[in-house]
Amino acid sequence: MDTIDGAVAPQPSIPHTRGTAKPDIALPPRACDCHIHIYDRRFASIGDPGRVLAQATASDYRRLQARLGTRRTVVVTPTVYGTDNAVTLDAIRQLGRADARGVAVLHPEVDDATLRLLDEGGVRGIRFTLFDPATAVTRFDMVAPLARRIEPLGWHVQLHWRADQIAAHAELLDRLPCPIVFDHLARMPHPEGAAHPAFDVVRRLLDRGRTWVKLSAPYLDDVAGAEDSRARVAAALCAHAPERLVWGSDWPHPTEKTEKPDDAALLDRILGWLGDASLRQRVLVDNPQALYGF
Repeated sequence: MDTIDGAVAPQPSIPHTRGTAKPDIALPPRACDCHIHIYDRRFASIGDPGRVLAQATASDYRRLQARLGTRRTVVVTPTVYGTDNAVTLDAIRQLGRADARGVAVLHPEVDDATLRLLDEGGVRGIRFTLFDPATAVTRFDMVAPLARRIEPLGWHVQLHWRADQIAAHAELLDRLPCPIVFDHLARMPHPEGAAHPAFDVVRRLLDRGRTWVKLSAPYLDDVAGAEDSRARVAAALCAHAPERLVWGSDWPHPTEKTEKPDDAALLDRILGWLGDASLRQRVLVDNPQALYGF
């Protein structure tokens, strides 16, 4: 991938010395965590209740914010709640509309009144988590119809797909009328010597505009060697389209995993990928503002 210039001037920073971070790594003011989940037992979940191992409430996340130094947040409805987004709207209210936005999960038959309610509540996109058909609550044939429904609202579609799914559905991606956000892309495979064909699709969409990539740190219980592979993916994306990257912690990383990572350590890893203050300002502040409107 080619390097794209255009760094923005660095602004005053808050020192970041938690976890394994170096003393000179800093979070810019108004840093945004663009992907968290809320698991709250006040709202009914679907499927296997064992998939939600513990509560992860808006109050819990406030304590994490104080530790990390992030200021803004995007709440993403977890798969375990199906297409009921009440948990996300409630979290936005608790975190404050000035500092929180949401991404919902919808069915194509959603009515206009519900769309208006979600928009007024701070939702700015919809998510398709299709990497695992066994747990998916949406389907590939829902993507285009829902994209047409949300396009007048200025929302985006957020795609949590495997690399092979991105490559196989390139034509569908070309037809979508609204912006695209590729979810957790730094977890995609990056074999030694050649990137996955999905990167050609992503690069082409980045170059045409209206496409974004969300970086997320690898899981601590990921397969051996995954961290180096993910770091190469992140470096390639940062070099090719820094103006199209955002970051999300995926807190609480998610509850289906057997080992819960240390949140500060994962943020330190991301900061290591964002090599200078101007890039951190862009990915953590400016790009989220452009994508989510806050």
